[in-house]
Amino acid sequence: MEFLLLGFSELFCLRVFLFLIFLIVHLVTLAGNVMIFVAVVMEPSRPPMLFFLCQLSVIELCYTLVIVPKALLSLIVVDGSTISFIGCAAQMHFFVALGGAECFLLVAMSYDRYVAICQPLHYIAVMNEGLCFRLAVACCLGSFAVALGLTVAVFRLPFCQSHQINHFFCDVPAVLHLACTQSYTPELPLLAACVLLLLLPFLLILTSYVCIAAALLHVTSSLGRSKAFSTCFSHLAITLLHYGCATFIYIRPKSSYSPAQDKMVSLVYTNITPLLYPLIYSLRNKEIRGAMRKMFRRKRGAQMNSDTIRAVTGCLDFNVKIYQH
Repeated sequence: MEFLLLGFSELFCLRVFLFLIFLIVHLVTLAGNVMIFVAVVMEPSRPPMLFFLCQLSVIELCYTLVIVPKALLSLIVVDGSTISFIGCAAQMHFFVALGGAECFLLVAMSYDRYVAICQPLHYIAVMNEGLCFRLAVACCLGSFAVALGLTVAVFRLPFCQSHQINHFFCDVPAVLHLACTQSYTPELPLLAACVLLLLLPFLLILTSYVCIAAALLHVTSSLGRSKAFSTCFSHLAITLLHYGCATFIYIRPKSSYSPAQDKMVSLVYTNITPLLYPLIYSLRNKEIRGAMRKMFRRKRGAQMNSDTIRAVTGCLDFNVKIYQH
């Protein structure tokens, strides 16, 4: 009826230190993604890249909220924290679905860069609001459907071994490791999900960048090439971070499962990379920097107006009191 998440129980002496580090990283990640989301929402004219970045921030917010609170709880409880059978299935489903939505969204962003660089004259006509909205919906629905199929396949397996999950959340390899089956059949749904959520999107992104590289070969100006590459740098950095960790964890046989290695890579995958995403985009993306400057300018202007109103109100109250006296 329930599983026991061991978390980092072997690091008993460091649990307070790890809790504080995780909490700070979690809060900074939430603040960074919320700032990007608010800045984009407050922007009256949103180009496609800002629209996709807004969706990426929402995915990262949900992604960290699904994983990190339970991980923090496992650090507080000495012997690990329990999670119900349904709760474990729900956590796995949302984790896979949000990670898959991010993979599909990276494909949509690579297509946006392809159209912007290879077909600049048709960019506004092709990347209109309707297409961006349809791509965003397709990313979410497709990933949630694949994640549901994978979760159902995993939790239909017999769990006749230990109920202790040597991880800080219900990750697919960690739960599969508890299944009492000797064949490789239970790994087939995971393999299919990896093909749909990792391999296929990565091939599409690779195709987009091959076309972009071919188009840049015909650009004679070095300034034009560097400018085009700078627009792709943020997307490339996030793609390599996302797919590097995911490939290491999920595209391998069950026999090579290592709890200690998986926990360390998952720690980077679920805590560090979501923290780096807002930093990469806020530092490298000109549109995001402009939207955030406008947001802070509006906030400063609203604060100044509020201070002015309070000052005027105070003066009026003071004059009224003198008059009454």
